[in-house]
Amino acid sequence: MSRPKVTQTKKRQPLSRELIMRTGITIADADGIDSLTMRKLADALRVEAMSLYYHVKNKDELLDGMIDLVVAEIALPSGDEDWKTAMRNRAISAHDVFGRHPWVTGLMESRPNPGPHALRYYDEVLGSLMNNGFSVAMAAHAFSAIDAYIYGFGLQEFSLPFEDEHDVKDIAKSLLEQLGQEYPNLARMIVEHALQPGYRYADEFTFGLDLILDGFERLVAAD
Repeated sequence: MSRPKVTQTKKRQPLSRELIMRTGITIADADGIDSLTMRKLADALRVEAMSLYYHVKNKDELLDGMIDLVVAEIALPSGDEDWKTAMRNRAISAHDVFGRHPWVTGLMESRPNPGPHALRYYDEVLGSLMNNGFSVAMAAHAFSAIDAYIYGFGLQEFSLPFEDEHDVKDIAKSLLEQLGQEYPNLARMIVEHALQPGYRYADEFTFGLDLILDGFERLVAAD
């Protein structure tokens, strides 16, 4: 007589504040932040919506927690490198993180209650500058300028109608056909730059970032 087959069911992970936040991040990454509701979050976790409120007071607290977990992914200055290397590395890391979670770009600086990861992020970045020759005012200027560039570039990049270099070339060639002789400067930029082998729009980020860092290097040296 054969034994009955035993079907193993996947055990559901106990509900916790971090699980709720990380599931919210997954939903926002996939469908956009506007799609995130407490009901959709509860369905994804296979729980009743009211059970979420044992762990988060409301959606604002949910968003604050989600953003803080994303900020924790950004590489902080190690303290061993010079300020320019530290700022370059953390800016590139932040750009990469916001690329994985593009919904954060428009929300991070608008939240009135930054979490512990965000506060540490601000503190470490300012410390890296102020401990390496920046006055308090100059550190504030640098932090503001670099972050404005990170967010601004990200908003532009995430809005572009292409995702990779193949899309860029297809759109550029299509646009080139429409330009004719009427817009010679734009046509030249497309032919001599955007259609060149190895062109990646993402590389424009580090080019602009280095200009900003070089500018602050001169300012600090003069100060």
